[in-house]
Amino acid sequence: MIIRWIIIIVKYVKDITDKEKMSKYKRIALVGGGTAGHITPNVALIPELKNRGYEIIYIGSKGGMEERIMSKIGIPFFGVTSDKLRRYFDIKNFTMPFNVLKGIKEAREILKKQKVDIIFSKGGFVAVPIVIAGSRLHIPIISHEADITPGLANKIAAPVSKVICCNFEEAAKSFGKKGVHTGSPIRQELLNGDKKKALDFLNFKSEKPIIFVTGGSLGSTYINELIRKNLNKLLYKYNIVHQCGVGKGSQNLPVQTDESLRDILKDGYREFEIISDELPDIFAASDFVISRAGANIIFELLALKKPSLLIPLSKKASRGDQILNANSFEKKNYAVVLTEEDEDNRPWLFLEKIEELENKKSTMIDAMNRAYENDAINKICDIIDKNI
Repeated sequence: MIIRWIIIIVKYVKDITDKEKMSKYKRIALVGGGTAGHITPNVALIPELKNRGYEIIYIGSKGGMEERIMSKIGIPFFGVTSDKLRRYFDIKNFTMPFNVLKGIKEAREILKKQKVDIIFSKGGFVAVPIVIAGSRLHIPIISHEADITPGLANKIAAPVSKVICCNFEEAAKSFGKKGVHTGSPIRQELLNGDKKKALDFLNFKSEKPIIFVTGGSLGSTYINELIRKNLNKLLYKYNIVHQCGVGKGSQNLPVQTDESLRDILKDGYREFEIISDELPDIFAASDFVISRAGANIIFELLALKKPSLLIPLSKKASRGDQILNANSFEKKNYAVVLTEEDEDNRPWLFLEKIEELENKKSTMIDAMNRAYENDAINKICDIIDKNI
């Protein structure tokens, strides 16, 4: 009888303990910034993390775009000092280590004060001091690598990360047992665009196929110039929606002597420095997309089943990750690729690639429909749950 009562009491105490553990509010710090590519995947995770009972804070760079975005969606933001290693001679490289050390100290104070239980790092130079501070406080760290080859920030984060979630299988393999192929978390609102709303908003006079051109949140000077140089030829056949980046808009359309051509330019071209709320609708209305080959945008295009012409950032301005991303998508028939070097040597190639894009439209859509559908948001949140 006594043994029976002891078992009942132990079970009762265990049940209370388990309930206390379940009711404990889990606090996660989302980390990443500098560019939209290091922010939007974190934003995509927020609704599901909230559904799973997480209290969310965001740690990023002081004064960065991540601060503005978090303010808009109501997520508490904390800024730290950050700096990056420039892959060329720059006097700022000498002060970079001191800024990182300052950022580590600031991040440590934030993490302790906010009682963070787990960190999810999207990578980028902003994440480095926060990840280092978190590892010293023995906070579990989950990292995410977007590209085929690991960036410097994730190479630094890998030894202290419990898991590195990866967009590409190739990247997951490079991290060994820690690497997990999850795919890229996609903002769900992008998948729910309204084509009719976009057409009403754009108000094109003709029903030609629509090409959406984007160089990302910061814009691409190279792509902007390429579009403007070929605009008169493109507009005979297509309507163009051009997101050119903040501060990179043209004040006036090119002056043409042909009056009919001027009408085409007026009616068939819409330029925006940045598109925010209307973006899902414009994606829904677009037949083709011209874009850089950052991992986030290309996986969004895959999820949206949009045939695309990818123009990766040149090795002159990057470590070449976008070239690898683009080549991977071209091999799978998801996209057509044009390198800056090829276009510079053969200026007519851009228009040939547009024609190739149109000819391969059905093939690309079929390939994207057959693509492995990964539920990246739930996969990543499951990994976070298991490691908190």
